Amino acid sequence: MLTADPFSTPVELTEDGFPRRLRARVEALEAEAGESEVGRMLGILEERGREAEWRRDALSTRLMEAFRQHQGRACFGLLYELNGQHLIVQVAGRLRRYGSRADPNDVLQEVFFNIHRYPHRFDAAREDAFRVWSAMIVRNTVLKHLRSQKKGGRTEVAFEDLPEQAEVGAVGPLAGAIEQESRARCLRVYMAYLWLYLRFYSMLSDRERRALRLVEVDGLSYREAAQDLAVKLENLKMIIFRARRKIHRSMRRGFEGLPPDCRPAREPVVVAHRSGRRTIEEARHGT
Repeated sequence: MLTADPFSTPVELTEDGFPRRLRARVEALEAEAGESEVGRMLGILEERGREAEWRRDALSTRLMEAFRQHQGRACFGLLYELNGQHLIVQVAGRLRRYGSRADPNDVLQEVFFNIHRYPHRFDAAREDAFRVWSAMIVRNTVLKHLRSQKKGGRTEVAFEDLPEQAEVGAVGPLAGAIEQESRARCLRVYMAYLWLYLRFYSMLSDRERRALRLVEVDGLSYREAAQDLAVKLENLKMIIFRARRKIHRSMRRGFEGLPPDCRPAREPVVVAHRSGRRTIEEARHGT
């Protein structure tokens, strides 16, 4: 059952022209919403020269933001009181538009259920954020209610009232086929990667294969693997680094359609020399 709208009911006013009862309700939210948030709400009520509709929108946005953060019952209760009458007018108007005899109060309860259920989707960036967000929920809830009432019958819905986003979990035949095809393709790619890895892993030396297996398969630490191979820790790290680099470069060349040994393991490094610039290999062989 809806309670009276605190902004439209003739109640005792303060000198600033807003209901005393509403100020007391907001002040009572401090335990739920925090002192700073309640201060912002009171600032909205006390701001002069503003219409009642602006006060409702701005205060509702802060109440919804407080509920999003703290899930307080008092914040949601006051939010319901402030917007119940306003939203039921929207619900009734949409139901009449489509000739539905559904009880607007039943649909309104579902609207507030959705508001209560999805606070994480709310964005309080604008002062009228709750009014815009709740209007979208009203539209989607009414459309969902109409579909459930028809039970397979046809419902004429205006194009502008269609939801902007598809319902979560609604998967058509085409979407299912695309998902199955994508899953199969990913599996084929994964098998290709695995086959190439095993192929180039088999080309490593016995010590390199053993080192990779101890670390990547058996889950040993570098120190434990070094003790197993009877090498220093620094040497083990270099063994694993070189083994991984060999596999990575060979796989890259394989995907480029080239044999693993068709390119040098590293690009030539140019060094300075009195007679001119030479590569490491040239310097090594004295050429």
